[in-house]
Amino acid sequence: MRRTLALSLAALALAAGGVAGCGGGSSSGNGSSNGTTGAPAPVESNPAGDIPDDQAFVAYRPPGGGFTVKVPEGWSRSTSGGSTVFTDKLNRIEIAAVDRPAAPSPASVTAETVPVLRKTVPSFSPGKASTVTRHDGRAVLLTYQGDSAPDEVTGKTVRDAFERYTFHHQGREVDLTLSGPVGADNVDPWRIVSDSLRWQ
Repeated sequence: MRRTLALSLAALALAAGGVAGCGGGSSSGNGSSNGTTGAPAPVESNPAGDIPDDQAFVAYRPPGGGFTVKVPEGWSRSTSGGSTVFTDKLNRIEIAAVDRPAAPSPASVTAETVPVLRKTVPSFSPGKASTVTRHDGRAVLLTYQGDSAPDEVTGKTVRDAFERYTFHHQGREVDLTLSGPVGADNVDPWRIVSDSLRWQ
């Protein structure tokens, strides 16, 4: 009798769980959009984008010199305006350098950079700006989220997490932006890249 009752209760619990699962909850981002309509891209429950543990890195030196930074070996490289971009699957590294007399601060990055990103990054959602220490000195780290560009084949977008490091040295600023799917485990590779900047 007890065994029959236990089995009946277990079956009832499974049935209730199935009904709850079919309800399909909806999530809404509380970040601001850049003017596009619709909710932010959903976060993948099992996100792709993990950079392999055995990934090799090579030093990149821009044509104008001034610094080097390590990037993953074998990634595609493109240049647009003053930015150099390295991509592989769902991950992206953007490097841009400009002349700027004043060193950045969390307050200046929040005031100057966030409004630009809000207009250019789909479904932009700000994180925070803070000062971090890397091998060649301090940098301002700005974290945020946004939607990726649509896939050329499927048209699908994914929710990306961004780390934007602003380095400054003797009137020269380097902005290093690392991005990949939310939930991807790229802490170590991103640390290698962000810690590798060397002023020359």
